[in-house]
Amino acid sequence: MTDSTDLTDVTDLPAETDPPAVPTARKHTALPKAQILIEALPWLTRHHGKTVVIKFGGNAMIDEDLKAAFAQDVVFLRQAGLKPVVVHGGGPQISAQLDRHGLVSEFKAGLRVTTPEAMDVVRMVLAGQVQRELVGLLNQHGPLAVGMTGEDAHTITAVQHRPLIDGELIDIGRVGEITAIDTGAIEALLGDGRIPVISSIARSADDGHVYNVNADTAAAALAAALGAETLMVLTDVEGLYEDWPNSDDVISRLTASQLEKLLPELSSGMVPKMEGCLHAVRNGVTTARVLDGRVQHSILLEIFTDEGIGTMVVPDAPQDPVTHDVTHDITHDITHEAAAEGGAR
Repeated sequence: MTDSTDLTDVTDLPAETDPPAVPTARKHTALPKAQILIEALPWLTRHHGKTVVIKFGGNAMIDEDLKAAFAQDVVFLRQAGLKPVVVHGGGPQISAQLDRHGLVSEFKAGLRVTTPEAMDVVRMVLAGQVQRELVGLLNQHGPLAVGMTGEDAHTITAVQHRPLIDGELIDIGRVGEITAIDTGAIEALLGDGRIPVISSIARSADDGHVYNVNADTAAAALAAALGAETLMVLTDVEGLYEDWPNSDDVISRLTASQLEKLLPELSSGMVPKMEGCLHAVRNGVTTARVLDGRVQHSILLEIFTDEGIGTMVVPDAPQDPVTHDVTHDITHDITHEAAAEGGAR
């Protein structure tokens, strides 16, 4: 007997098909930029809302590309939520203008000897040339920068400075030693979202003169008075060398006490910079950094990357009076410590 069940032809069944392939993610060429931003995130968080005082000087002041990069860095800091304050010198420009006027440039103890005639040139160059150019570069990115000198609103007050050379106090003219800082005008500008650009000229506390103040010293004093998070000093070297000229290894990090021991061995040009760093970290500034201003975007490299460049000075760690070994602290070789750190920040 024949089975009458109607069997469907297997050829009528739909064929099995593979599931649709999931498209692979496209490799975006901009991805490395995102990774750079992510690397900067902890540093952006750490420094947000903090004041950063930057001393602008050296070759960065005379190279057009370096000047433009510096302005970009400072504006970036401001747009990233920091409060940058720029203090500038003008050594190369002052020397050039003094030569044009037939006035001799002379330095003692790392400071420019400043006669009354030279002071007129210094004032003209700093406030009328260098400051205006820097303000202009910053304001290419928006109405941000405001120029001022230490004379304005009694921001920097000074008396005549007489350095001690070979046991003798030397008269080097209109060179000022800072006696007081008034941060009112600077804080008002910062509160309004501006970038103060300050020429290192001071009003006199006692004799009616105007004084030329070393820009490294002025930046350090302002950083301390403002309670800044960081003081950054741009130089024409990589940082503080461990054993110059025998080695070009740079000390990555050292404490205030370690720096103080090194000061007598430093070249005269580095003394005001490192004394400024020492003053800053001993008066409330969290870190002071000496950077190579010949490197484009050195400020951003130092603040927003894991690598860091230059030399960073930090306050001495608080010591337990019971357990602190004073003898060990005095005899510890900072060269070995710096080498052991291997440049780590």
